[in-house]
Amino acid sequence: MRGDSRHPANAHIRDTVVGFARILLPLLILSVAEVARAQYSGMASGSITVPAGATAQNSSASSNINSQQNPFLGSVPSGTATPQVLRLSLRGAIERGLRYNLGLLLDEQSTREFRGQRWEALSHLLPQLTTETREAKEMVNLKAIGFPPTIRNVNPISGPFSVFDTRAYLSSAILDFHALRNERVASEQVRAAQYTYQDARNLVVLVVGNAYLLSIAAESHVHEAEAEVNTAQALYELAVDRLHAGLSPEIDMLRAQVELTFRKEQLIASRNEDSTAKLNLTRVIGLPDSQEFTLSTKMPSEPLEGITLEKALADAFANRPDYKAAVAAVHAAQERRRAVVAERWPSLSFDGNYGDLGLTPSNSHGTFLAQISVRIPVFQGRRVHGELIQADAQVKQKQEQLENLKGQISYDIRTSLLNLETAAQQVAATRSNVGLAAKTLTQARDRFKAGLTDNIEVIQAQEAVASADEAYITSLYQYNLAKVALARAVGIAEQVVLRYLGGRQP
Repeated sequence: MRGDSRHPANAHIRDTVVGFARILLPLLILSVAEVARAQYSGMASGSITVPAGATAQNSSASSNINSQQNPFLGSVPSGTATPQVLRLSLRGAIERGLRYNLGLLLDEQSTREFRGQRWEALSHLLPQLTTETREAKEMVNLKAIGFPPTIRNVNPISGPFSVFDTRAYLSSAILDFHALRNERVASEQVRAAQYTYQDARNLVVLVVGNAYLLSIAAESHVHEAEAEVNTAQALYELAVDRLHAGLSPEIDMLRAQVELTFRKEQLIASRNEDSTAKLNLTRVIGLPDSQEFTLSTKMPSEPLEGITLEKALADAFANRPDYKAAVAAVHAAQERRRAVVAERWPSLSFDGNYGDLGLTPSNSHGTFLAQISVRIPVFQGRRVHGELIQADAQVKQKQEQLENLKGQISYDIRTSLLNLETAAQQVAATRSNVGLAAKTLTQARDRFKAGLTDNIEVIQAQEAVASADEAYITSLYQYNLAKVALARAVGIAEQVVLRYLGGRQP
């Protein structure tokens, strides 16, 4: 309805608008309150896409992640390199990884994207208010708008004349089940994205922990190789002295020289591996280029006890963010199906405007329009039926993925515990073997000094010591990585990984 709000003939229109307002205001308040409640509940929860490599659970975790494609092996370097050598602890490395790891940063932006989509869904439930001001020249044909042609002496062409109009427009959904269901779909997607972000943080802990432990192992290999070089050097000098004293043939000296050269080559290779491991660690935690650092955390060796299969499984289903994200994805698919069904239901909306209309701003009059509309779908060409078939398929897919994830969680936990137990036994065996190999080397060297044998026994014993040290370092790395993988499998890596590596009960 349009008219002059100050004209007495339009008093009944004002009364009608007031009546509409009395009915409309409580409905608008209830609508906004429902949106606000949904917004609060959505911001208190979250969602995400499970990143590639998220199920890496064993000592080959690093090899299962493509360093050229997986963003969790990259980072955004922060800060500038300092001339001082940085002392980097495992805790410090994990904290840096949780701030600068590329995969986590990208996942954070994905979560923000889902939040933006939720605000877009909310906009269909909130009132929309716009204003417009225009001034135009018009010429109209009165006959075209129904002016009676029987009236004589009236020119049907009117104008040109000026038109000024300034107006505010308000529209709001009062009752729209389809839009409300879509908002709930977006809320579940946000919840899933937030859980996926938490899962990504656990994955970063696994990636950084693996890189740090690898770097410790590489550093240990360097120390072990240096010790082997020193031993080979001493053996070579002993062989030279015995050769000069006429107590040993030249072949003993040549064998010792070959062994020394080989150990030096091993040392060069170990130093290269150490430098590469540090570069890999730098990449995943975002250290500045050329920043020198040393590892302040030594390789942990404490046993991890007090973990049972039943407790680990219960904790995993209670804590794993990817499981919670999968549950939220099922809920989102179910809400999407309800939103499709709601397209068949009636909807109630309000549209209105108020403004001044006249030939000029000084010669204008207040006019308004207020209307409540009821939209009832009658026939939609089976479109809703088609959308419902697709929604049912999506619900079934998400439910099947959830069931598969349940089995995967059980597999991850059982595999992690098996790896942990096996690695613990390997640590005990290799530790014992290190001591035995050292005793063998001491006895072989004493026999060589006494002239009871040639240096073949000594070289073989030295190789046995090197192999035992190598096996011990590797088993210790695998044991500690198994701890980190178990924490990741349970879904609480960020909270307990340092305690697990410390050997205390969880």
